[in-house]
Amino acid sequence: MKDKLLIKINIGGKLFPLVINRNEREEIIARNAAAQINGKLEQYRQKYSSTKLSPDDLLSMVALQLSQENLQLEERNDTSVFEERIKTWALEIEDYLNKQK
Repeated sequence: MKDKLLIKINIGGKLFPLVINRNEREEIIARNAAAQINGKLEQYRQKYSSTKLSPDDLLSMVALQLSQENLQLEERNDTSVFEERIKTWALEIEDYLNKQK
């Protein structure tokens, strides 16, 4: 457990214990993630202040938005199409070179 660190993250006014790897980068990422959630939560609170949405409803909306953004990023970073093309080209080049011998 020496390489782990227990920090407390505030999300929506509640503190949550979080065990992370003991390095500055991971702690910064965790705290920035919580800040992002809280920022979006506040946006939804303001946008829907006239409705009777519960804090759990608002957190669900934040989770959905962040998940959608994450899936869009994953889709943009999908390299499988390029990998298939490269494999095809490599086979064609190999075939061509074998014929030249």
